[in-house]
Amino acid sequence: MGMWELVVILIVGLIVLGPERLPVAIRTVSRWIRTVKSVANSVKAEVNEELRVHELHTNLKKAEQQNMNNLAPELQESVDELKKAAESVRHSYQTDTTDTQSKKD
Repeated sequence: MGMWELVVILIVGLIVLGPERLPVAIRTVSRWIRTVKSVANSVKAEVNEELRVHELHTNLKKAEQQNMNNLAPELQESVDELKKAAESVRHSYQTDTTDTQSKKD
C-alpha cells in the first residue's frame, strides 16, 4: 500500500468512525495484523521444519539403499545429523533414568 491509499483509508475512517473512535480502531486493526503475522510466521516455521525432516528421512532411505557405503557428502551429512540427534535423545534418556533411580534409592 502506498502513502495515498493510507491517507484515503484514514480519511474514510475519520468520517465513518469519528475522531473519538478512530485511534481505538487503528490499535485494534494493528493488533489483528500482528496476530495474523505471528500465526503466519509460526506456520511457515513448522512447514520448514517438516520439509527438513522429510529431506532427512529421504536421505536416510537413500543411505540405507546404498548400505551406508560410499555415500554422497549430503547423504553422509544427513546421517551424521541423525546420529547426533539420536545420541542426544539417548543421553537425555539415560540421565533421566539415572535421576529417577537415584531418587528411588
